[in-house]
Amino acid sequence: MFFPSEDTSNPDMIATSGDYLRLWEIHDDHIELKSLLNGNKSSEFNSAITSFDWADFDTRRVATSSVDTTCTIWDIEREAVDTQLVAHDKEVFDISWGGFNVFASVSGDGSVRVFDLRDKERSTIIYENPIPETPLLRVEWNKADPRFMATVGMDSNKIVIVDIRFPTTPLMELCRHKGSVNAISWAPLMGKQLCSAGDDSRALIWEVVGSNYRAENGVAVMEPEMWYGSAAEINHARWSPIELDWIAIVFLNKLQLLKV
Repeated sequence: MFFPSEDTSNPDMIATSGDYLRLWEIHDDHIELKSLLNGNKSSEFNSAITSFDWADFDTRRVATSSVDTTCTIWDIEREAVDTQLVAHDKEVFDISWGGFNVFASVSGDGSVRVFDLRDKERSTIIYENPIPETPLLRVEWNKADPRFMATVGMDSNKIVIVDIRFPTTPLMELCRHKGSVNAISWAPLMGKQLCSAGDDSRALIWEVVGSNYRAENGVAVMEPEMWYGSAAEINHARWSPIELDWIAIVFLNKLQLLKV
């Protein structure tokens, strides 16, 4: 993930995760490792980091999730842990900032939980997977309209949209993928659309916020606004935060740019 700021006076930096959170500085002729952040000071070994999110409202903060059930908030200026929470009963698979001091995470325990760093002893369960013992793998908070977040379960073709004002009950389910969903990305700035991509080799764009939809068994059902078919299963998709007409998708050994 690139440094989340449009200010050209900021350094060109990129963050990566796996065994550790690493920060890299990008120069004209080379890339240099700036920081290697290890939250386990008692050992050189670190539990695998499953995901991270860099806060665009406070670029000092990077939130990471881990298989050891924790979420860690890093202060990258001090290169130190700001906060570490035991977030779930099982491994944490994804994390997403929703605003200043607030983030959501999903886990092998099948729940979406929201944390407020001003009250570290509590969390709120926003949604639980109705399929027992089935993990949730992805969560994406709508940064432009923080009433909404999207989540995806393991081996599921459904994207569940949750309105955090009405927790536990999904606002709608987007069910038109024909294979497992691997990636979700909200449109920036306006936040009305969501892009999803999956094993059916398709990227779908949904008009979620302010849309008209019909209900089946009390749950809203929608059709995608548009779609694109690739040559193979799509592993990742990301809406450009600056060039709003462009979405990047990844499949096989290729990266493609799609113009919306």
